[in-house]
Amino acid sequence: MRNRLLAALPADDLEFLVPHLELVQLELHAQLFASELPIRHVYFPETAVISMVSRLKDGRTVEVGTAGFEGMAGLSVFLAQDTSTLDAFAQIAGAAHRMESSTFVRLAAESAPLHRMLLRYSQAFLTQVAQTAACNGTHLVTERCARWLLMMRDRVDSDEFPITHEFLAFMLGVRRAGVTVTLRDLQNAGLIAYTRGRISILDGIALEATSCECYRVVRAHFDRLLVEPGIE
Repeated sequence: MRNRLLAALPADDLEFLVPHLELVQLELHAQLFASELPIRHVYFPETAVISMVSRLKDGRTVEVGTAGFEGMAGLSVFLAQDTSTLDAFAQIAGAAHRMESSTFVRLAAESAPLHRMLLRYSQAFLTQVAQTAACNGTHLVTERCARWLLMMRDRVDSDEFPITHEFLAFMLGVRRAGVTVTLRDLQNAGLIAYTRGRISILDGIALEATSCECYRVVRAHFDRLLVEPGIE
């Protein structure tokens, strides 16, 4: 079990969940749930990365959070809501465990360790959303782009992943031209390499120095909250 949220559970509790988990392959940009519509399933990514985005009335979108193998998508269901104000789709294609929402609600109530881990994940995810909002409103595009690339590296556990200029602009809520200039500058500085819709991080330390503090704040919260020693 690669998913950190599930892997942190005691063996008995994980065994309790396994019969209700369905391993699915998420295709690139596949929509998992939509704003104000019922959430049918929750997802625990293994190799996929799921993006949660807010859509504005004028058609613009901005990413407010992501979920990779460190967590889950569909947290609103745990928080007693059967809908979300966000859209969710597969940002990186790959595998994920899927569970019906009604089953998830019942099992989260029956398993105390799962309930505790979900509470901790809720806090970590809300920190990510809050920090993303602060970042989008105050930091330069270069800093935000570096943060996003580092977070993606952590979600896929690899220095290389697929991304296009258009999609990155969509995620950051900025114009494509701004992303193109930023990626070119990062590549010229030797921090990344970009070719044919794929990005490779060449110097993670320098890229982290280029990023704003938001990356370190969010990562520290996830690392602390998703490990619960002695959980029984």
